[in-house]
Amino acid sequence: MKFQARVLELVSKVPRGRVTTYKELARALGNPRACRAVGNALAKNPRPLKIPCHRVVRSDGKIGGYKLGSQRKTELLRREGVKVENGRVDLQELFRFRK
Repeated sequence: MKFQARVLELVSKVPRGRVTTYKELARALGNPRACRAVGNALAKNPRPLKIPCHRVVRSDGKIGGYKLGSQRKTELLRREGVKVENGRVDLQELFRFRK
């Protein structure tokens, strides 16, 4: 399976109201240093509202980029119940993929 397809498949498993990080996705794919590649794959998401790439944030809790703009990403996360303050989310409830 192509890398991008694997990334999109994994991000589809992040539940509504939860977030994960680019690093956590890279780790789940077997290459923890592939954070940037994960971001690039998400940027090419053909269906950003259907495949929830807005649920992926940076490891420092900052919102990060989004195909439809970071303001839209913040709105989507808030609608799902994710608390966003000063452009950051609390990573206490980080969604982690099982090995």
